[in-house]
Amino acid sequence: MRVLAKEILKAAKDGVKEARVAGWVHRIRDMGGVSFVVLRDRSGMAQLVMDTKPDFTLESVISAVGEPALNDRAQGGAELRVKSLEVLSRAATDMPFQVNGDVGRMGLEAILDNRGLSLRNPKIRAIFKVQSTIIAAFADHLRSEDFTEIKTSKLVGGGTEGGTELFEVDYFDRKVWLAQSPQAYKETMVGSGLERVFEIAPAYRAEKHDTPRHLNEYVSLDVEMGFIDSEKDLIELEKRVLARVFAEVAAKNGEELALWNAAVPAPETVAASPVISYEEATKIATAEARVKIYDINPEAERLLCEWSLRERGSDLVFVNEFPRRHRPFYTYPLDNARTMSFDALFRGLEITTGGRRHHDYQTLYDTLPRFGLKPENMEAYLAMLKYGCPPHGGFAIGCERLTQKILGLGNVKEASLFPRDRKRVSP
Repeated sequence: MRVLAKEILKAAKDGVKEARVAGWVHRIRDMGGVSFVVLRDRSGMAQLVMDTKPDFTLESVISAVGEPALNDRAQGGAELRVKSLEVLSRAATDMPFQVNGDVGRMGLEAILDNRGLSLRNPKIRAIFKVQSTIIAAFADHLRSEDFTEIKTSKLVGGGTEGGTELFEVDYFDRKVWLAQSPQAYKETMVGSGLERVFEIAPAYRAEKHDTPRHLNEYVSLDVEMGFIDSEKDLIELEKRVLARVFAEVAAKNGEELALWNAAVPAPETVAASPVISYEEATKIATAEARVKIYDINPEAERLLCEWSLRERGSDLVFVNEFPRRHRPFYTYPLDNARTMSFDALFRGLEITTGGRRHHDYQTLYDTLPRFGLKPENMEAYLAMLKYGCPPHGGFAIGCERLTQKILGLGNVKEASLFPRDRKRVSP
């Protein structure tokens, strides 16, 4: 029976006389009379000791049978003294990417151009083990609060946010678009009686950006909840969700965090994260920058998180009460100037946008002209409200951005398995 690399130590301590491991050849040291091979599998790495010269290449897939033995100098504190070995798949020698190299010395383009190989690097692969925990914890927590997971179409007849920044798709004899958000569907399901729903799915934005914070396809962690009073109910929910996410990452991904020299906030820190109004946020950012800040731009996001960490002990901060001019037509007004909306900023980057939505048909109908929209072009959205919909709202967390900030990655593309941007559509 196959054992994993990390299980060799236990096998040695238990006195197991023979074990089989299988995986990829990560490193080879030929010492003449003896050879040391580092084997890599999904659990980590193990040292194999051979008394013959290896006849395989780096990244070849092998299966080895031998005796587990304790060795303090070996990785993991034990090694497998090989009795027999089979090459399952021999790797070519002309590899365009050094899998066992130092990620810090590798350029982003080389990493992404050779994605099939770069994902074999343990430090790069660690990103997606952390991301897997984020997604699972997000879903598990929402289920614990009686949310229902939904899956909605990514081919839509128009954009919830006005039809801009959409990718056009040929659909038989007509044009449709890739969804920029599942929001209309989320709201429909709240109105259906489910009341609380979430979705984990790709979203698409045809924005012509090429920055370290933008992707044209990303994983959106979406939430919608009925019977709320204001955006503050959503902020408190997101605090609970993020506290669960960070706790799970800390518990399950200690090795991955160590590879990136990263840490996550403690749950009590998340709970104490400040909530400040847009007006207050611009004043704080101005004071921090010592020049006038007129909007919550990327520089302001960085300054606000630094301020929050210094003054409140948390590098997570929520900014609410955004001006109506900065929010979409469906955002519920607090007064004539402000809305019940918010952003979550984490370690200098906006990771969430959300807020309460309009739920009254006539009020939203009368609001549309203020945003240059015609009711006849919004019939499907209006129909959702026409026959009774509770006060509701929601938010979306950018999964890649959250992953990026947890690990301190320099570019959000590093947190996407197969990133899509203005120039990259492969692999």
